[in-house]
This record gives sequence, C-alpha cells and structure tokens, in this order.
Amino acid sequence: MKLTAKLMDIGTREVLVNIEDARNIGVLNGDRVQILNEATGVGVAAFIDTTTTLLPRGTIGVYRLTNERLKITEGASVEVRKAERPAALDYIRKKMDGDHLSKEETYAIIQDVVDDNLSAAELTAYITACYINDMDMDEVEHLTRAMVDTGERLMFHSHPIVDKHSIGGVPGNKISLLVVPIIAASGLKIPKTSSRAITGAGGTADLMEVLAPVHFSAAEVQQMTEKVGGAIVWGGATNIAPADDKIIIQEYPFRIDARGQMIASVMAKKFAVGADLVVIDIPVGTHAKVRTIQEGRKLARDFIELGDRLRIQVECAITYGDSPVGRAIGPKLEVIEALRILEGAETPGSLFQKSVAIAGMALEMSGKAPRWKGAEMAGEIIRKGDALKKFRQIIEIQGGDPNVKSEDISPGKYQFVVNAPATGYVIELNNKSLISLARTAGAPHDKGAGILLHAKKGSRVEKGQPIFTIFAERSWRLQKAIEEGRQLMPVMVEGMLLDRVPQDTRWG
Repeated sequence: MKLTAKLMDIGTREVLVNIEDARNIGVLNGDRVQILNEATGVGVAAFIDTTTTLLPRGTIGVYRLTNERLKITEGASVEVRKAERPAALDYIRKKMDGDHLSKEETYAIIQDVVDDNLSAAELTAYITACYINDMDMDEVEHLTRAMVDTGERLMFHSHPIVDKHSIGGVPGNKISLLVVPIIAASGLKIPKTSSRAITGAGGTADLMEVLAPVHFSAAEVQQMTEKVGGAIVWGGATNIAPADDKIIIQEYPFRIDARGQMIASVMAKKFAVGADLVVIDIPVGTHAKVRTIQEGRKLARDFIELGDRLRIQVECAITYGDSPVGRAIGPKLEVIEALRILEGAETPGSLFQKSVAIAGMALEMSGKAPRWKGAEMAGEIIRKGDALKKFRQIIEIQGGDPNVKSEDISPGKYQFVVNAPATGYVIELNNKSLISLARTAGAPHDKGAGILLHAKKGSRVEKGQPIFTIFAERSWRLQKAIEEGRQLMPVMVEGMLLDRVPQDTRWG
C-alpha cells in the first residue's frame, strides 16, 4: 500500500498510521510493517501505532529513529506492507517454556535487541524468561559473546589491561574514583566504562560527570587510556555491548537483575574493552543484592568460570555490604569524599580501606605487587600523591578542570539535619532506605542531592545529636525527602520508638 510520509520527531522505531489504513494493510496496533523508500530502495521494519484523528487516511507518520535508516523526506511516497515476525520471538518463547537456548538463538535475540527489532514488551518477555528460568553457563557465555560481538571493542597493543566492577547494592560505593587512578598511577591501563544509576543514588558515571564529561566513543576511550593510563566514562555512549543498556532499561521498572544476565552484563563490558585482569567486588549483607557469604562465593565461582571461558583472569572480593561505603551518598557528596582521600585524608576508613584492598588485588594479579602486599602498595600510591596526580590527568583529558579541589564542590543548598531520637548506639543502617531517601531528594539527576551520615553503625549517639543530613537542590524535593525519612527511618538507634499502635488518635 502506498502512503505519503509525514516526519515526526519522536524517538522510537515506530510509525503512525490511520486505523483504516492499518486494517487495509492487515495489521493491528503493535504489529510490524515494512516501509520501503521508493527513491533509494531501502526498506525498514517498524512497529505500528494507529490513530483515528491525528493523521488522515493515506498518510504515514514516520518517527525519527525509524527515519535514521529509511532517510526519506517530508511528503515522500513510501510502500508499506505487513512485515514477518522475527525468529527471535520463537526463541524467546522457547526460553519462556524453560528450554535452553543455543548460541545461534541467543545471537539472533541480541542482534534484534541492538537493531531495535524487538518491542519493549518482547524484550521484557526475554528478560523475565531468563529471570524465572535460570541460564546455564553455556547460555551465559553465549549471551556475553553476543553482546560483545554486536558492539564495538577496544584493541590495545600493550598488556595487561585491568578492570574492576562492583555488582552494586551498597550506597556510597565510590571506590572507582580511587581505584582507577591508583591502578593507572602504577603504570597499568584501566579503561573504566561505568554505568549510570538505575536504582542507586549515583553510578560511577554520574559521579565522574561532576568533574568532567563522560560521553565518549570507544575510539576516544582507547586514545585517552593510551595517553594517561585510564578513563572513567559512561558505557552507554561508547557502543560497547550496546544490548546491555537496552536490557537494563527494561529491567528497571521491575527492579530485577537475573543472575545469568547480570554476570553476562558485567563480563561483556570487560571482554569488550580488552581486559586481561578483572577484580569483581561482591558486597554481602542483609540489605545488599547478595545476602550471605555462601551466595557471594557461589557468584564468585560463576564469574571466575566465565572469565576462564573468555580467557580473562578474574578474582572476586567478598566485601561488607551492610553499611554504606564512607559517609556520603549522592554525586557531589561522594566526589568530595573521594577527592579528600586522594588529597591525603585517610577517613572515612571504610572508603580508604576498601579502595586500597580492591586496587591492591589488581596490583597483585598484574605482578606489580607481591601476594598480600597490594593494599600496602595502593595505600602508598595515594599517600605519595601519585593517585591524585593521575586522577587530575584523567579529569583533564576528559575535558574537566584538573585543578579542582574537594572544597571547590558544593552540595545542594537546601539541607535538613536529622537528630538522634534517643541516646544509644546506631544498630542499623538500611541501605535501601538510604538510597530511596537520596533519590527522593533528587539524586542522581540533581548532582548536589544526597545524604551525609554523621554516625555509622556501632557509633554511640546522644539524644538530639545529628545522625545524618539530607541535601537537595530544590526545596520541594527536600520536603518530600523529609516526609519519606519519617516513614522509612533509615538509621536505627537502640531504644528509639519504632511504631505507635494505634497510630490514630482515639477520643473517649
């Protein structure tokens, strides 16, 4: 059927047609159509939306992403036909039925993910199927390789290439801002592609963006790493393992992180940047993603096995995940804390110790430090100022101010101090509640929003003594965070009132 094109600035791979035209073509809302640019012969498949009023019959609204490949002009004539459903849908159904997918089937699904040939519902079905029906290690390997092969890769001539990753779930885990410059200062290369926060208060890319741009191509990341030894960039801008970001977006509403997909996600990025040595941080705790040390060890074995299959040496650190790393949660607050450590402070101890421990493992794996001496070497690199010097080089090459100091960064101007409701010891810090509170205050989008803890788990506090401060860039967000904080009670002090029953006032 021939239709006249109307270009529409909408960022999805779809088209809009009058419902009567859709019936004549033989498609329903959500089906696929094939659009042919008659001038060039280029054909593109797209999902169909229908309307009764926005477009007249005989006209097709072509969305911006659809036209990136179609390249038609306003008013052009196009041929529109019903498109065949992709074979990937049969493979997704197979996984939904609990069967294992072959290498070819996995590659077909991931190629369609990268090409935007699957709708959000179809991709969600694949994610859910993998969540309900565990992937075996063969499937995880196939998924990892498929995500790498459908994107760009870094190819370094000198080795080893080092990388690190945390599986997340712990607020304030800003250690990449220290680990990357420590490793680069030792003479090793570490091209750190990082994520933005999905459920947290600040991913590494969100933090680094306080100091410098993080949007770079894969080629630019390689050039920067070759020149100064390291980079900290947003992986979503690099086209490295591009399917991963598309999968993460669909996982977000359900807060699910299928084990096999999570392992593949992490290792695909490491494989794609050419890493030879990788340290994986697995926080363990009641409020972390991994609840027990036993679960952490099993996950570590899976990472190590996949690393062996990819010829990457992997070591895992099982770390304490029941308390935030350091005292700051939120982009600017965390950057201030990290810079202070690089500038010579050794407190908060949890941030310093975890950073040198993770960096030390990489130094030992590379042969830069003897076994069990890596943390000591990493600490010395910080104390001598070499890590700070290297971090400034990384900031500069990414387009930031290399002379920035911790005192130059100011968090949100709206603040509220939460005081201890009773005298006693801090007996619990609820990571999920702290993250939720920081996000309600505006983090990570509002870089100055977040939480600064004045008392950590085990600290003794007096009634009325500050236990944490909420920061926000907008007053209404601060008010929302205050209201939420009263409900969540993210910091528990022994002896404090937990609830009142009944909560309503009764009159006699």
